[in-house]
Amino acid sequence: MSKWLNVKNLLAVRLDNIGDVVMTGPALRAIKENLPETKITMLLSPGGASAAPLLPWIDEVIAWKSLWQDLGDLPFDPARELELVEKLREHAFDGAIIFTSFSQDPHVPGYVCYLAGIPLRAGESKEFGGSVLTHELKSVPDNVHQVERNLRLIESLGFKVRDRSLKIFIDEEASLSAHEKLGSMGIRVDEGYVVIHPGASASARRYPVDRFAVIAQELTRKGIHVVVTGSDRERLLVEEIANAAPEVKTLVGVTSLSEYAAVLKMAKAVICNNTLPMHLSDALRVPVVVLFSGTDEESAWGPRDTRALLMRKPTPCHPCYLFKCPIGQPCLDIPAHEVSKAVLRIIS
Repeated sequence: MSKWLNVKNLLAVRLDNIGDVVMTGPALRAIKENLPETKITMLLSPGGASAAPLLPWIDEVIAWKSLWQDLGDLPFDPARELELVEKLREHAFDGAIIFTSFSQDPHVPGYVCYLAGIPLRAGESKEFGGSVLTHELKSVPDNVHQVERNLRLIESLGFKVRDRSLKIFIDEEASLSAHEKLGSMGIRVDEGYVVIHPGASASARRYPVDRFAVIAQELTRKGIHVVVTGSDRERLLVEEIANAAPEVKTLVGVTSLSEYAAVLKMAKAVICNNTLPMHLSDALRVPVVVLFSGTDEESAWGPRDTRALLMRKPTPCHPCYLFKCPIGQPCLDIPAHEVSKAVLRIIS
């Protein structure tokens, strides 16, 4: 029998964005189904930690801004890194599973886990890392879906997977609160509404906001209620749409992630970029129209479990994996009226 099936105190590592954490859900669920008494602690980025309430298989969270995922914001501070080692050592984990994307390497977090005294360490890698990992799985092609990448890793450790679909859970309090917030905006849930989310963490993945505004105008003219959402840092994008389409309602920075998921769950459809609402819609089985830029492979990140229309113009630079596009985003040069038609098709 695999040593992993005797683990009682497991560390799962996914130091990335919220959507990446959501996509670990099927793997975490499978681990919990195989080992219901095992405690699962997740090492997450401060932003990614907000996804934990949606994933009931997580028992504890350690939030940490990691040096190996940093884009240059952290100062030179070796003592801080030793603090993480000590923090993990105090938990006395007997196994660590390091979830990564196709472009990330598990050996640095694996070495941290080694120094913390964690005897079993697993990850998927394209690179040679010596004996940093006790279980190293050879990487699959880059276009394999991230959920499958995660599941393949745990299956190699001996865990059986019953359900490969993406799911999240919203508690009743968050659902009621979301309903009340929509009501205070004058949105009647029983009349239906469409959500437009114009933001994305990378500018290369953002469909032009002026075209989102045209979509909002076209939908409201057809009598469809539209709610435009965003985080605090996306407020200007939301305001630009609202100024151009005054009949829309806006929801910016006033919901928890669970409440926001509840808002999406009650929607007739969601329109967004390749970003968090796409993954949440997939997990909630809400129809979604995605302006999916050429930065990434649709097969690796796109929805699998809901009705979805992914829109992108073919370009020779796809996939570019860039955060900023140097040539004006030709992959997202899609007329707004084509997107509006797609929305009408998907909600009919």
